[in-house]
Amino acid sequence: MLMPHVGERGRKIDDDIKNLVSKGLPDQIQKALDSLRVIGNNAVHPGEINIADDYETAASLFDLLNIIIHHFISTQKMIDSIYEKLPESARARIADRDGKPVSQPK
Repeated sequence: MLMPHVGERGRKIDDDIKNLVSKGLPDQIQKALDSLRVIGNNAVHPGEINIADDYETAASLFDLLNIIIHHFISTQKMIDSIYEKLPESARARIADRDGKPVSQPK
């Protein structure tokens, strides 16, 4: 359910992670995503990995999910919020420097 919010299709998680990796996803976030994917999939469809359903594992998975959300959503919103407070003239100079259109406040 998260993948469409980070610009992916949300149909096949493995493909979405692969696409994110090709776009420069940090290794640690990729590992977190793959850990959730594999453990979650094996919890629903038992396979070779046998992880006990215990509190510690569940809590660790929630920790990973929070790290992923922080990376994709919270950090970006915080950065955008601060950047949008810059004077328009400063944002225009930055956009000109980078050859990009000026980002408008949301």
